[in-house]
Amino acid sequence: MTVEIVTFGCRLNAFESEVILREAESAGLERTIIINSCAVTNEAVAQARQSIRRLKRQRPEARIVVTGCAAQTQAAMFADMSEVDRVVGNADKMRAEAWRVTREAFGAGAQSQKIAVSDIMSVKAMAPHLIEGFQSGLPRAFVQVQNGCDHRCTFCIIPFGRGNSRSLPMGAVVEQVRKLTERGHAEIVLTGVDLTSYGADLPGTPKLGQLTKQILRHVTDLKRLRISSIDSVEADSDLLDVIADDERLMPHLHLSLQSGDDLILKRMKRRHSRNDAIEFCAQVRRLRPDIALGADLIAGFPTETAEMFARSFSLVDECDLTLLHVFPYSPRPGTPAARMPQVAGGAIRERAKRLREAGEVALRRRLASEIGATREVLIESTTQGRTEHFLPVAINGETPGAVRRLPITGHDDARLTV
Repeated sequence: MTVEIVTFGCRLNAFESEVILREAESAGLERTIIINSCAVTNEAVAQARQSIRRLKRQRPEARIVVTGCAAQTQAAMFADMSEVDRVVGNADKMRAEAWRVTREAFGAGAQSQKIAVSDIMSVKAMAPHLIEGFQSGLPRAFVQVQNGCDHRCTFCIIPFGRGNSRSLPMGAVVEQVRKLTERGHAEIVLTGVDLTSYGADLPGTPKLGQLTKQILRHVTDLKRLRISSIDSVEADSDLLDVIADDERLMPHLHLSLQSGDDLILKRMKRRHSRNDAIEFCAQVRRLRPDIALGADLIAGFPTETAEMFARSFSLVDECDLTLLHVFPYSPRPGTPAARMPQVAGGAIRERAKRLREAGEVALRRRLASEIGATREVLIESTTQGRTEHFLPVAINGETPGAVRRLPITGHDDARLTV
């Protein structure tokens, strides 16, 4: 074993893990496992710690390095773990120099240098990192176009793990998409921490919609372009134009909604109202009637009453949401929400369960509506693919990487069947 990487969390981490692996191997690290951690919830941090302990038991000879958002925000905690040899911060993990220094520290046995975490808020720009392809071999590839966040939602620790918002110039993004397309990736997913803030720090302040148009205009061989989670209140007119007019932009959006109650949204410091969310969903459905909408929703945010939760619950039907990510609220140390009156744990779990069940009902309804349609399915593995709408399809024996036009004959409550 030379270098192995274990990735937790978001699609942004998936992209960054490819760069980290390349740089760590180039630096000459050996017998090293890198944990690229997530800090979005307490559970995400706990999963990273459990993984570290398990991997050390299984491979006692391996050195373990922790990086990612949890490493940035809770460096001392990871450094105190006997299984961990080094902690590398988010500001440094993509730099070749950080991994050369790590190799040298291992050679010197320098325990005093166990923590290598710098000030993430001092980072002002993104450096382009061209990658040739993804080690996973998936036909879907992720491209990082933005990092960090200038907003301060009261529940969120991520700005302190990622820093302030910064964007990759459009030319560098187009070149990365072109390179991955030439390498055979049929679908590209644009990723970022606050994707719809793209371009605010660049000359001319281009927006996400303009970037999307440039990609589709200049990478003509790209079959499918997908956008990861967006903040609907920041969606610009160019993005709406692309949603309406270009079939290569997949008819699927994932929305950062978080709640359906206006007072809770205010206490979260979100920038949209309940009506804003409902009106945006109606607008994109007028532009692209078949679009599938997913959303992040938090259950049990501090001060949330049963009536407030009911307004979040009803948002599933009012926005016709299909693919839900439900987060039981967990207080993140250092965030304002952690100091607010907390909802009882049992109520949080019950509300999260109800939201997940509503999501399952909505997904089954959408799956049933697909029967009889013919869909362009991106084959992810020999057993599963995804439609244009990101709906999972159970398949058998297809070649991963291809996009196949397949008739939908049924579903098994979780996936479409062909």
